[in-house]
Amino acid sequence: MEIAIIGVPIDLGAGRRGVDMGPSAMRYTGLHSRLEALGYQVRDFGNLPTPMVETSALPEPGAKLRYLEPIARLCAALADTVAGCVERGQLPVVLGGDHSLSIGSVSGSARSRTLGLIWIDAHADFNTAETTPSGNIHGMSVAALTGRGHPLLTVLAGRVPAVRPEHVALVGLRDLDPLEREALRGAGLNVFTMHEVDRRGMATVIEEAARLVTRATDGFHLSFDLDVVDPREAPGVGTPVNGGISRREAHLAMELLAATGAIRSIDLVEVNPILDERNATAELAVELGLSALGKRIL
Repeated sequence: MEIAIIGVPIDLGAGRRGVDMGPSAMRYTGLHSRLEALGYQVRDFGNLPTPMVETSALPEPGAKLRYLEPIARLCAALADTVAGCVERGQLPVVLGGDHSLSIGSVSGSARSRTLGLIWIDAHADFNTAETTPSGNIHGMSVAALTGRGHPLLTVLAGRVPAVRPEHVALVGLRDLDPLEREALRGAGLNVFTMHEVDRRGMATVIEEAARLVTRATDGFHLSFDLDVVDPREAPGVGTPVNGGISRREAHLAMELLAATGAIRSIDLVEVNPILDERNATAELAVELGLSALGKRIL
């Protein structure tokens, strides 16, 4: 198996600056050589050309879809890049950047197959222009991928939705906006909040999530937002929420997902080096990515 690394240094979708440096911070940990040590061939495609706040027109005050057009153009380019990797038999590993990029990475991975989605995140990212309190598109990715939202964001897989709601599992949620919560209740997605993780245990939750997203699919995309980890262990994120999963729970989740043999693409997002301590969050992101790709203790 060949791994295709794709950097997406975007921060237009987020409310705080800094996640554009995430791909460099993760590469700095030795990601390429550590993947090779697991036996993979690795090709790093570098970073996609990415619009910057400084060169983009400022959104109108109170805009409900901030930076929509540049984000949509980037996600379309990323979808094409990921789809090309899939056609060549490569496994794409996308480094972010804010979570809006997953609209492109998941859409590209789903373009030629029926794809499941495991979304491990403190947030549901299920807002639309009608429900968002901020207008930040990184909080709309799951909605767009399941067919809700602006057409520029929903059509990138060549069909709508890119992923069927019943093929999506959200894990680790603990911070939902009020209208987002209402929309999520009737949407048909499989939701495992921190309550379920605490009550049932990470192993049970992940095994059930994997079972659901591999039913009648060709495998699944794994999207991991570092803010799902408690900020005491992952300080370098833009939207920290207390009460997250532990480092060891995160590794267990990755190890169990790797054991399914059904991971088809990955993104690791929302690493913010400006807010980090000694690159600890980027290091954790890479460690978790390695676990998802087969690294074991013994």
